[in-house]
Amino acid sequence: MREYTRPTAVALGVFDGVHLGHRAVLNAVYELSQKKGRLACAFAFRTEDMISVKSSSGYLYPSAVRKRIMHQSGIQHICAPAFSNIKNMDGRTFAKEILYGKLYAKDVCCGKNFRFGEHASCNVQDLEQFGKWFGFRVHVIDDVLKDGVKISSTEIRKLLLNGEIEKANAFLGQPYQIWQEVTHGAQLGRTIGFPTINQMFQENQLVPKFGVYASETQLADGRKFKSLTNIGMKPTVNYQGLPLAETYIEGFSGDLYEKWPSVNLLRFIRPEMKFDSVQALTEQMTKDLQS
Repeated sequence: MREYTRPTAVALGVFDGVHLGHRAVLNAVYELSQKKGRLACAFAFRTEDMISVKSSSGYLYPSAVRKRIMHQSGIQHICAPAFSNIKNMDGRTFAKEILYGKLYAKDVCCGKNFRFGEHASCNVQDLEQFGKWFGFRVHVIDDVLKDGVKISSTEIRKLLLNGEIEKANAFLGQPYQIWQEVTHGAQLGRTIGFPTINQMFQENQLVPKFGVYASETQLADGRKFKSLTNIGMKPTVNYQGLPLAETYIEGFSGDLYEKWPSVNLLRFIRPEMKFDSVQALTEQMTKDLQS
């Protein structure tokens, strides 16, 4: 059943990190939408499903963060079905029922290594052939290189796991962000003069190297604050064994529980440390804020 009555330009991909390589595909769709009066759309499986598709250290961003960044890139509509609903669909059926039938695609953009169909059996050349049959034109977007390295989610995963946040941010095209609901913690930070907000990473999500990061926190009203973020495990708090981002926001006072601030990681400061006393912890945090 056709979802749109107006022709669309559609970006195809996983887009789990919405990095500069992904942006090239999304930007091509946006430009086509402006030039030809198309709806700017994207087809991408839920990133939470991707861990089951191929072995990896986890997906980069949850679907909610990916959707947010894609909308900021000019994509108006995102079709993100569960992988289980599509995985057994052959390439021709995908082109006919999804691209032509559901999305009314007239222009389709993807990277040169894009694959689709059952068991990823189809490539860009197959997509171009299906486009001739079903009335859409395929635009193949070149890889994006930075410092001679192809920008890819795999490369960004390596950088994040190594704490190379500045290089990862350069590949992402913007700071790595933690955009998640603030949950209640043990409120221990209040007792030492450093109240913090707690945001959980999701199951199967890649978690950057444990440690302390210089960060910037942006609230829903647009205000930005210098902040300090510790990524790690909190065994004293019940977080179902999931890693946590704990952020101290300098100069802010207020209640952010159940709000969705964006914490942007800027620089890795140091690995996690154990402290012999509360005084040693507070002294180290003061140093971290000044670094």
